[in-house]
Amino acid sequence: MSNRELNEPQPEPAKADFEAPDLDLSLDLGGAGLIPTAPAGFKSGFVGIIGRPNVGKSTLMNQLVGQKIAITSPVAQTTRNRLRGILTLPAAQIIFVDTPGIHKPHHELGAVLVKNAQIAIDSVDLLLLVVDSGVMAGGGDRYIVNLLSQSTVPVMLGLNKTDQQPLESSAAAALDLSYLAIAEAQGWTVAKFSALTGDGLEALQAQIVERLEPGPYYYPPDLVTDQPERFIMGELIREQILELTREEVPHSVAITIDRVEEDRQITRILATVYVERSSQKGILLGKGGLMMREIGTRARQQIQKLIMGKVYIELFVKVQPKWRQSRLHLADLGYRVE
Repeated sequence: MSNRELNEPQPEPAKADFEAPDLDLSLDLGGAGLIPTAPAGFKSGFVGIIGRPNVGKSTLMNQLVGQKIAITSPVAQTTRNRLRGILTLPAAQIIFVDTPGIHKPHHELGAVLVKNAQIAIDSVDLLLLVVDSGVMAGGGDRYIVNLLSQSTVPVMLGLNKTDQQPLESSAAAALDLSYLAIAEAQGWTVAKFSALTGDGLEALQAQIVERLEPGPYYYPPDLVTDQPERFIMGELIREQILELTREEVPHSVAITIDRVEEDRQITRILATVYVERSSQKGILLGKGGLMMREIGTRARQQIQKLIMGKVYIELFVKVQPKWRQSRLHLADLGYRVE
């Protein structure tokens, strides 16, 4: 991997470094299959996954569709775009809509993200409010409950992170009760699960299907997301930046995929990483460019799983001051009210 700032040519990784993984994690992004006619009794619908930042919405969607299509990170507010994950079962097709975490925005980017999440509330057939059952219900949860109570869309309450509840049954019951009281007051059904371990997800799927109306296939059965491959590539690069950097850098980063060149041997990707300050650029580059090389190496490994082929990435870093505050820059980077 090379980068413009280092101004020195970098050899492509050795052939062994490009070996595709044994596990097939490729995404069926092409949508080449035809949309079949739904049989009698077939159900379908759009399910909005709503919640505060960092309650596990993206991890949940990845688990439900069976493949990684949304990036995950311990950093709050990781999800920036509404992302659809498609789960096709023998008797139903569920389109999950992962939304940015609802929070109090501190800049124009945050305002756009929250607005898009609010728009999603009224544009789906069913809402799944995901909460962190490892902690007591708080003001952030009640704020979202108030928003949802004003909608006519039916709601399910999903108690995630059951694996992080205390072992003492009375303590776990107290945590559950703080959310069950909300569900009872609103007349919502409740599901308990762990998106991380998968416990309870089959029961969650069954509850969702039960709530859906009869409907058609909206997508070919082999499709798992409607996002283009380039979008997923950019997100996988951003995920590695979230994993490897801390403090102010993760929230100030945006990615554009500038060019993708494919041949039989290798896919070459040219991408730009945008930050707001020169100091952030220095952090991303690292001493002698080591940080950027590590980001590129990790991203390449993930993208190889995506496309099941050899990948070469060239990353550039560009400073775009206060891009999160500018509607024009936000639109250029793909962030707009949907």
